[in-house]
Amino acid sequence: MLHSINTTISQRFRENVIRVHEQRLSQMKTASGSQMPIFYLQVSNFFSGISNAVVMIAIPWITLEVTDSPAFAGLVVAVSAIPSLLVAPFGGVLIARFGSKAVSIFADLLSAISVVAFPILALTGYLSGFSILLFALLGAIFDPLGYTARKTMIQPTAELGKFDVQKLNGIHEGLLGSSWIIGPALGAWLIALVGSANSFWVVSVFFLIAALAIAFLRGSDLQPSSKAAKEDAKSGSDLTLGFRRIWKDRFIRTLLLAVLVIAAIYLPTESIILPTYFESINKPLDLGIVISALAAGSTISSFAYGWLVARISSKAIIRIAFIGASLGTLGMAFLPGFGLMLLFAVILGLSWGPFSPLLTSKIQSRFPSHEHPMVFSAQTAVFYAAPPIGMLLVGFGVEAFGLSPTYLFLAITMLVVSAAALVSKPIRTES
Repeated sequence: MLHSINTTISQRFRENVIRVHEQRLSQMKTASGSQMPIFYLQVSNFFSGISNAVVMIAIPWITLEVTDSPAFAGLVVAVSAIPSLLVAPFGGVLIARFGSKAVSIFADLLSAISVVAFPILALTGYLSGFSILLFALLGAIFDPLGYTARKTMIQPTAELGKFDVQKLNGIHEGLLGSSWIIGPALGAWLIALVGSANSFWVVSVFFLIAALAIAFLRGSDLQPSSKAAKEDAKSGSDLTLGFRRIWKDRFIRTLLLAVLVIAAIYLPTESIILPTYFESINKPLDLGIVISALAAGSTISSFAYGWLVARISSKAIIRIAFIGASLGTLGMAFLPGFGLMLLFAVILGLSWGPFSPLLTSKIQSRFPSHEHPMVFSAQTAVFYAAPPIGMLLVGFGVEAFGLSPTYLFLAITMLVVSAAALVSKPIRTES
Protein backbone atom coordinates (compact mmCIF):
# COMPACT_ATOMS: atom_id res chain seq x y z
CA MET A 1 0.00 0.00 0.00
CA LEU A 2 2.75 2.44 1.03
CA HIS A 3 4.70 1.50 -2.07
CA SER A 4 1.63 2.21 -4.21
CA ILE A 5 1.13 5.63 -2.58
CA ASN A 6 4.80 6.48 -3.05
CA THR A 7 4.62 5.40 -6.69
CA THR A 8 1.55 7.56 -7.26
CA ILE A 9 3.16 10.58 -5.60
CA SER A 10 6.31 10.03 -7.60
CA GLN A 11 4.35 9.83 -10.87
CA ARG A 12 2.40 12.97 -10.07
CA PHE A 13 5.61 14.76 -9.12
CA ARG A 14 7.22 13.77 -12.41
CA GLU A 15 4.09 14.82 -14.31
CA ASN A 16 4.08 18.20 -12.58
CA VAL A 17 7.79 18.71 -13.27
CA ILE A 18 7.28 17.79 -16.92
CA ARG A 19 4.23 20.07 -17.16
CA VAL A 20 6.09 23.04 -15.62
CA HIS A 21 9.08 22.36 -17.87
CA GLU A 22 6.86 22.25 -20.96
CA GLN A 23 5.12 25.47 -19.90
CA ARG A 24 8.45 27.21 -19.45
CA LEU A 25 9.67 25.98 -22.82
CA SER A 26 6.47 27.19 -24.41
CA GLN A 27 6.85 30.57 -22.78
CA MET A 28 10.45 30.79 -23.89
CA LYS A 29 9.52 29.90 -27.42
CA THR A 30 6.69 32.44 -27.40
CA ALA A 31 8.91 35.14 -25.99
CA SER A 32 11.63 34.34 -28.46
CA GLY A 33 9.22 34.18 -31.38
CA SER A 34 7.41 37.35 -30.41
CA GLN A 35 10.59 39.35 -30.80
CA MET A 36 10.94 38.36 -34.44
CA PRO A 37 8.28 40.77 -35.80
CA ILE A 38 10.29 43.63 -34.27
CA PHE A 39 13.42 42.31 -35.96
CA TYR A 40 11.74 41.91 -39.37
CA LEU A 41 10.20 45.38 -39.18
CA GLN A 42 13.52 47.02 -38.36
CA VAL A 43 15.36 45.10 -41.08
CA SER A 44 12.81 46.45 -43.54
CA ASN A 45 13.06 49.93 -42.04
CA PHE A 46 16.86 49.96 -42.39
CA PHE A 47 17.10 48.54 -45.92
CA SER A 48 14.31 50.71 -47.26
CA GLY A 49 16.00 53.75 -45.71
CA ILE A 50 19.44 52.91 -47.08
CA SER A 51 17.91 52.30 -50.53
CA ASN A 52 16.38 55.77 -50.59
CA ALA A 53 19.63 57.30 -49.31
CA VAL A 54 21.66 55.71 -52.13
CA VAL A 55 19.05 56.85 -54.67
CA MET A 56 19.39 60.44 -53.44
CA ILE A 57 23.06 60.30 -54.47
CA ALA A 58 22.76 58.14 -57.58
CA ILE A 59 19.95 60.03 -59.36
CA PRO A 60 21.64 63.47 -59.39
CA TRP A 61 24.90 61.79 -60.44
CA ILE A 62 23.41 59.85 -63.35
CA THR A 63 21.46 62.96 -64.38
CA LEU A 64 24.68 64.97 -64.57
CA GLU A 65 26.35 62.18 -66.60
CA VAL A 66 23.50 62.07 -69.11
CA THR A 67 22.56 65.76 -69.38
CA ASP A 68 25.70 67.57 -68.16
CA SER A 69 23.28 70.08 -66.61
CA PRO A 70 23.42 70.91 -62.87
CA ALA A 71 20.21 72.90 -63.28
CA PHE A 72 18.37 69.88 -64.65
CA ALA A 73 19.79 67.67 -61.87
CA GLY A 74 18.46 70.15 -59.32
CA LEU A 75 15.11 70.17 -61.10
CA VAL A 76 14.86 66.37 -60.93
CA VAL A 77 15.53 66.38 -57.17
CA ALA A 78 13.09 69.23 -56.51
CA VAL A 79 10.28 67.89 -58.71
CA SER A 80 10.66 64.41 -57.16
CA ALA A 81 9.22 65.81 -53.92
CA ILE A 82 5.86 66.60 -55.58
CA PRO A 83 4.50 63.02 -55.85
CA SER A 84 5.32 62.40 -52.20
CA LEU A 85 3.23 65.38 -51.14
CA LEU A 86 0.29 64.28 -53.29
CA VAL A 87 0.40 60.58 -52.42
CA ALA A 88 1.12 60.75 -48.67
CA PRO A 89 -2.49 61.57 -47.60
CA PHE A 90 -3.73 58.46 -49.45
CA GLY A 91 -1.50 56.20 -47.37
CA GLY A 92 -4.04 55.94 -44.59
CA VAL A 93 -6.79 54.89 -47.01
CA LEU A 94 -4.67 52.13 -48.50
CA ILE A 95 -3.49 50.89 -45.09
CA ALA A 96 -7.04 50.83 -43.71
CA ARG A 97 -8.27 48.83 -46.71
CA PHE A 98 -5.36 46.47 -47.39
CA GLY A 99 -3.32 46.45 -44.14
CA SER A 100 0.10 47.83 -43.24
CA LYS A 101 1.90 44.65 -44.28
CA ALA A 102 0.48 44.59 -47.81
CA VAL A 103 1.10 48.31 -48.39
CA SER A 104 4.68 48.11 -47.14
CA ILE A 105 5.50 45.12 -49.37
CA PHE A 106 3.74 46.73 -52.33
CA ALA A 107 5.67 50.00 -51.88
CA ASP A 108 9.09 48.34 -51.69
CA LEU A 109 8.44 45.97 -54.62
CA LEU A 110 7.34 48.84 -56.86
CA SER A 111 10.32 50.89 -55.66
CA ALA A 112 12.58 48.00 -56.69
CA ILE A 113 10.97 47.92 -60.14
CA SER A 114 11.26 51.70 -60.57
CA VAL A 115 15.03 51.76 -59.87
CA VAL A 116 15.73 48.73 -62.10
CA ALA A 117 14.49 50.87 -64.98
CA PHE A 118 17.66 53.01 -64.88
CA PRO A 119 20.25 50.29 -65.70
CA ILE A 120 17.85 48.68 -68.22
CA LEU A 121 17.39 51.99 -70.05
CA ALA A 122 21.16 52.55 -69.94
CA LEU A 123 21.79 49.10 -71.48
CA THR A 124 19.21 49.67 -74.24
CA GLY A 125 20.38 53.19 -75.03
CA TYR A 126 17.12 54.87 -74.03
CA LEU A 127 18.39 56.67 -70.94
CA SER A 128 17.73 60.40 -71.27
CA GLY A 129 16.97 63.40 -69.11
CA PHE A 130 13.24 62.85 -69.69
CA SER A 131 13.32 59.14 -68.77
CA ILE A 132 15.35 59.90 -65.62
CA LEU A 133 12.80 62.52 -64.58
CA LEU A 134 9.91 60.15 -65.33
CA PHE A 135 11.22 57.23 -63.26
CA ALA A 136 12.43 59.51 -60.47
CA LEU A 137 8.87 60.82 -60.21
CA LEU A 138 7.50 57.28 -60.33
CA GLY A 139 9.82 56.06 -57.57
CA ALA A 140 8.93 59.02 -55.35
CA ILE A 141 5.30 57.89 -55.28
CA PHE A 142 6.01 54.75 -53.26
CA ASP A 143 8.33 55.98 -50.50
CA PRO A 144 5.74 57.79 -48.32
CA LEU A 145 3.41 54.77 -48.52
CA GLY A 146 6.06 52.39 -47.20
CA TYR A 147 7.26 54.89 -44.60
CA THR A 148 3.74 55.36 -43.21
CA ALA A 149 2.94 51.64 -43.28
CA ARG A 150 6.06 50.79 -41.27
CA LYS A 151 5.18 53.49 -38.73
CA THR A 152 1.80 51.90 -38.10
CA MET A 153 3.48 48.55 -37.42
CA ILE A 154 5.67 49.83 -34.58
CA GLN A 155 3.03 49.65 -31.85
CA PRO A 156 1.57 46.20 -32.66
CA THR A 157 5.02 44.61 -32.98
CA ALA A 158 6.10 46.22 -29.69
CA GLU A 159 2.98 44.92 -27.94
CA LEU A 160 3.45 41.46 -29.44
CA GLY A 161 7.03 41.34 -28.24
CA LYS A 162 6.24 42.93 -24.85
CA PHE A 163 8.71 45.67 -25.78
CA ASP A 164 8.45 49.26 -24.61
CA VAL A 165 6.84 51.11 -27.52
CA GLN A 166 8.61 54.42 -26.85
CA LYS A 167 11.96 52.67 -26.81
CA LEU A 168 11.08 50.98 -30.10
CA ASN A 169 10.08 54.36 -31.59
CA GLY A 170 13.58 55.60 -30.81
CA ILE A 171 15.22 52.48 -32.26
CA HIS A 172 13.07 52.77 -35.39
CA GLU A 173 14.09 56.39 -36.00
CA GLY A 174 17.69 55.69 -35.00
CA LEU A 175 18.02 52.89 -37.55
CA LEU A 176 16.42 55.08 -40.19
CA GLY A 177 18.91 57.83 -39.34
CA SER A 178 21.78 55.33 -39.49
CA SER A 179 20.70 54.27 -42.96
CA TRP A 180 20.91 57.88 -44.10
CA ILE A 181 24.43 58.15 -42.69
CA ILE A 182 25.61 54.98 -44.42
CA GLY A 183 23.59 55.41 -47.63
CA PRO A 184 25.32 58.43 -49.20
CA ALA A 185 28.79 56.97 -48.58
CA LEU A 186 27.66 53.60 -49.94
CA GLY A 187 26.12 55.30 -52.97
CA ALA A 188 29.36 57.15 -53.74
CA TRP A 189 31.34 53.90 -53.35
CA LEU A 190 28.99 51.98 -55.65
CA ILE A 191 29.17 54.69 -58.31
CA ALA A 192 32.97 54.56 -58.20
CA LEU A 193 33.02 50.73 -58.25
CA VAL A 194 30.31 49.76 -60.77
CA GLY A 195 29.10 53.04 -62.26
CA SER A 196 25.99 55.11 -61.57
CA ALA A 197 23.61 53.02 -63.70
CA ASN A 198 24.71 49.66 -62.26
CA SER A 199 24.45 50.97 -58.68
CA PHE A 200 20.67 50.83 -59.10
CA TRP A 201 20.85 47.00 -59.35
CA VAL A 202 22.17 46.97 -55.77
CA VAL A 203 19.45 49.41 -54.68
CA SER A 204 16.77 47.14 -56.15
CA VAL A 205 18.15 44.20 -54.12
CA PHE A 206 17.97 46.32 -50.94
CA PHE A 207 14.33 47.16 -51.67
CA LEU A 208 13.59 43.46 -52.21
CA ILE A 209 15.20 42.63 -48.85
CA ALA A 210 12.96 45.27 -47.23
CA ALA A 211 9.88 43.73 -48.83
CA LEU A 212 10.94 40.17 -47.95
CA ALA A 213 11.48 41.08 -44.28
CA ILE A 214 7.91 42.37 -43.99
CA ALA A 215 6.63 39.29 -45.83
CA PHE A 216 7.86 37.17 -42.88
CA LEU A 217 5.48 39.01 -40.55
CA ARG A 218 2.20 37.31 -39.66
CA GLY A 219 -0.55 39.58 -40.81
CA SER A 220 -3.21 38.98 -38.17
CA ASP A 221 -1.31 40.92 -35.51
CA LEU A 222 -0.48 43.82 -37.80
CA GLN A 223 -3.62 44.55 -39.76
CA PRO A 224 -5.14 47.85 -38.64
CA SER A 225 -8.40 46.63 -40.07
CA SER A 226 -10.82 47.35 -37.23
CA LYS A 227 -14.46 47.96 -38.05
CA ALA A 228 -14.04 51.68 -37.48
CA ALA A 229 -11.07 51.86 -39.85
CA LYS A 230 -12.96 49.99 -42.55
CA GLU A 231 -15.97 52.26 -42.20
CA ASP A 232 -13.69 55.30 -42.51
CA ALA A 233 -12.13 53.83 -45.61
CA LYS A 234 -15.50 53.08 -47.20
CA SER A 235 -16.82 56.56 -46.54
CA GLY A 236 -13.71 58.20 -47.96
CA SER A 237 -13.27 60.32 -44.85
CA ASP A 238 -9.72 59.04 -44.41
CA LEU A 239 -8.26 61.68 -46.68
CA THR A 240 -9.07 64.44 -44.22
CA LEU A 241 -9.47 62.46 -41.01
CA GLY A 242 -5.76 62.55 -40.11
CA PHE A 243 -5.49 66.30 -40.68
CA ARG A 244 -8.69 66.93 -38.71
CA ARG A 245 -7.52 64.82 -35.78
CA ILE A 246 -4.15 66.60 -35.67
CA TRP A 247 -5.79 70.03 -35.89
CA LYS A 248 -8.25 69.31 -33.07
CA ASP A 249 -5.51 68.08 -30.72
CA ARG A 250 -3.94 71.36 -29.58
CA PHE A 251 -0.77 69.74 -28.27
CA ILE A 252 -0.06 67.69 -31.42
CA ARG A 253 -0.98 70.65 -33.62
CA THR A 254 1.35 73.05 -31.76
CA LEU A 255 4.23 70.60 -31.61
CA LEU A 256 3.88 69.54 -35.25
CA LEU A 257 3.77 73.12 -36.54
CA ALA A 258 6.85 74.03 -34.50
CA VAL A 259 8.73 70.94 -35.68
CA LEU A 260 7.69 71.74 -39.27
CA VAL A 261 9.39 75.14 -39.04
CA ILE A 262 12.47 73.60 -37.44
CA ALA A 263 12.63 70.96 -40.20
CA ALA A 264 12.35 73.70 -42.82
CA ILE A 265 15.46 75.27 -41.24
CA TYR A 266 17.42 72.15 -40.24
CA LEU A 267 17.26 70.33 -43.59
CA PRO A 268 18.29 73.29 -45.81
CA THR A 269 21.20 73.79 -43.42
CA GLU A 270 22.56 70.43 -44.61
CA SER A 271 21.70 70.82 -48.29
CA ILE A 272 22.25 74.55 -49.01
CA ILE A 273 23.76 76.61 -46.18
CA LEU A 274 26.73 74.42 -45.24
CA PRO A 275 27.66 73.35 -48.80
CA THR A 276 27.59 76.99 -49.90
CA TYR A 277 29.75 78.10 -46.98
CA PHE A 278 32.39 75.38 -47.20
CA GLU A 279 32.55 75.62 -50.98
CA SER A 280 33.29 79.35 -50.62
CA ILE A 281 36.30 78.58 -48.39
CA ASN A 282 37.25 75.49 -50.42
CA LYS A 283 37.08 72.97 -47.60
CA PRO A 284 34.99 70.00 -48.80
CA LEU A 285 36.44 67.66 -46.16
CA ASP A 286 35.26 69.96 -43.37
CA LEU A 287 31.80 69.96 -44.96
CA GLY A 288 31.64 66.18 -44.82
CA ILE A 289 32.73 66.08 -41.19
CA VAL A 290 30.19 68.71 -40.08
CA ILE A 291 27.29 67.05 -41.91
CA SER A 292 28.35 63.68 -40.46
CA ALA A 293 28.35 65.27 -36.99
CA LEU A 294 24.79 66.51 -37.56
CA ALA A 295 23.63 63.09 -38.72
CA ALA A 296 25.49 61.22 -35.97
CA GLY A 297 24.09 63.49 -33.26
CA SER A 298 20.56 63.00 -34.56
CA THR A 299 20.98 59.21 -34.76
CA ILE A 300 22.42 58.94 -31.23
CA SER A 301 19.59 60.94 -29.64
CA SER A 302 16.99 58.95 -31.60
CA PHE A 303 18.39 55.68 -30.24
CA ALA A 304 18.54 57.24 -26.77
CA TYR A 305 14.91 58.43 -26.82
CA GLY A 306 13.56 55.33 -25.05
CA TRP A 307 16.23 55.65 -22.36
CA LEU A 308 15.52 59.37 -21.92
CA VAL A 309 11.73 59.12 -21.69
CA ALA A 310 12.06 56.46 -18.98
CA ARG A 311 14.04 58.93 -16.84
CA ILE A 312 12.65 62.38 -17.61
CA SER A 313 9.26 63.66 -18.73
CA SER A 314 8.37 64.24 -22.35
CA LYS A 315 7.91 67.92 -21.49
CA ALA A 316 11.55 68.07 -20.35
CA ILE A 317 12.66 66.37 -23.59
CA ILE A 318 10.68 68.91 -25.62
CA ARG A 319 12.28 71.79 -23.71
CA ILE A 320 15.80 70.42 -24.12
CA ALA A 321 15.23 69.73 -27.83
CA PHE A 322 13.88 73.22 -28.62
CA ILE A 323 16.55 75.01 -26.59
CA GLY A 324 19.34 72.84 -28.01
CA ALA A 325 18.13 73.31 -31.60
CA SER A 326 18.01 77.10 -31.10
CA LEU A 327 21.46 77.30 -29.53
CA GLY A 328 23.00 74.97 -32.12
CA THR A 329 21.57 76.92 -35.05
CA LEU A 330 22.49 80.30 -33.54
CA GLY A 331 26.06 79.17 -32.87
CA MET A 332 26.49 77.85 -36.41
CA ALA A 333 24.90 80.97 -37.92
CA PHE A 334 27.86 83.10 -36.83
CA LEU A 335 30.07 80.83 -38.99
CA PRO A 336 32.72 80.25 -36.31
CA GLY A 337 35.95 78.31 -36.64
CA PHE A 338 35.82 74.62 -37.49
CA GLY A 339 36.04 73.41 -33.88
CA LEU A 340 33.09 75.49 -32.69
CA MET A 341 31.15 74.75 -35.87
CA LEU A 342 31.56 71.04 -35.18
CA LEU A 343 30.45 71.47 -31.55
CA PHE A 344 27.31 73.38 -32.49
CA ALA A 345 26.57 70.84 -35.25
CA VAL A 346 26.62 68.03 -32.68
CA ILE A 347 24.31 70.04 -30.40
CA LEU A 348 21.89 70.70 -33.27
CA GLY A 349 21.92 67.06 -34.35
CA LEU A 350 21.36 65.78 -30.80
CA SER A 351 18.46 68.22 -30.41
CA TRP A 352 16.80 67.25 -33.69
CA GLY A 353 16.90 63.49 -33.07
CA PRO A 354 14.15 63.16 -30.39
CA PHE A 355 11.47 65.07 -32.33
CA SER A 356 10.37 62.25 -34.63
CA PRO A 357 10.14 59.41 -32.03
CA LEU A 358 8.47 61.82 -29.60
CA LEU A 359 5.81 62.78 -32.15
CA THR A 360 5.29 59.12 -33.02
CA SER A 361 4.86 58.21 -29.34
CA LYS A 362 2.40 61.04 -28.75
CA ILE A 363 0.30 60.07 -31.78
CA GLN A 364 0.25 56.44 -30.63
CA SER A 365 -0.91 57.40 -27.14
CA ARG A 366 -3.40 60.16 -28.03
CA PHE A 367 -5.30 58.55 -30.91
CA PRO A 368 -7.02 55.13 -31.17
CA SER A 369 -5.06 52.53 -33.13
CA HIS A 370 -7.53 52.38 -36.04
CA GLU A 371 -6.86 56.08 -36.69
CA HIS A 372 -3.07 55.71 -36.74
CA PRO A 373 -2.83 55.10 -40.52
CA MET A 374 -4.71 58.31 -41.30
CA VAL A 375 -2.89 60.41 -38.68
CA PHE A 376 0.55 59.13 -39.65
CA SER A 377 -0.29 59.75 -43.31
CA ALA A 378 -1.14 63.37 -42.49
CA GLN A 379 2.08 63.73 -40.48
CA THR A 380 4.09 62.25 -43.37
CA ALA A 381 2.50 64.70 -45.83
CA VAL A 382 3.41 67.64 -43.58
CA PHE A 383 6.98 66.40 -43.12
CA TYR A 384 7.48 65.89 -46.85
CA ALA A 385 6.30 69.46 -47.44
CA ALA A 386 8.90 71.01 -45.12
CA PRO A 387 12.17 70.31 -47.03
CA PRO A 388 11.19 71.66 -50.49
CA ILE A 389 9.56 74.77 -48.99
CA GLY A 390 12.55 75.41 -46.75
CA MET A 391 15.10 74.80 -49.52
CA LEU A 392 13.22 77.05 -51.93
CA LEU A 393 13.07 79.95 -49.45
CA VAL A 394 16.62 79.49 -48.18
CA GLY A 395 18.00 79.23 -51.71
CA PHE A 396 16.26 82.47 -52.65
CA GLY A 397 17.50 84.14 -49.45
CA VAL A 398 21.13 83.18 -50.08
CA GLU A 399 20.90 84.44 -53.68
CA ALA A 400 19.21 87.72 -52.72
CA PHE A 401 20.78 88.65 -49.38
CA GLY A 402 23.90 86.53 -48.98
CA LEU A 403 24.78 83.53 -46.84
CA SER A 404 25.48 85.16 -43.46
CA PRO A 405 22.32 87.37 -43.25
CA THR A 406 20.14 84.46 -44.37
CA TYR A 407 21.63 82.07 -41.81
CA LEU A 408 21.25 84.62 -39.00
CA PHE A 409 17.63 85.16 -40.02
CA LEU A 410 17.05 81.38 -39.86
CA ALA A 411 18.63 81.25 -36.39
CA ILE A 412 16.42 84.09 -35.13
CA THR A 413 13.36 82.37 -36.63
CA MET A 414 14.35 79.17 -34.83
CA LEU A 415 14.65 81.08 -31.53
CA VAL A 416 11.26 82.78 -31.95
CA VAL A 417 9.44 79.57 -32.93
CA SER A 418 11.06 77.57 -30.12
CA ALA A 419 10.21 80.24 -27.55
CA ALA A 420 6.63 80.50 -28.81
CA ALA A 421 6.22 76.72 -28.63
CA LEU A 422 7.68 76.46 -25.12
CA VAL A 423 5.45 79.19 -23.66
CA SER A 424 2.31 77.94 -25.43
CA LYS A 425 -0.32 76.45 -23.13
CA PRO A 426 -0.60 73.05 -24.90
CA ILE A 427 3.11 72.33 -24.38
CA ARG A 428 3.38 73.98 -20.94
CA THR A 429 0.55 71.84 -19.59
CA GLU A 430 1.67 68.57 -21.22
CA SER A 431 2.67 65.92 -18.70
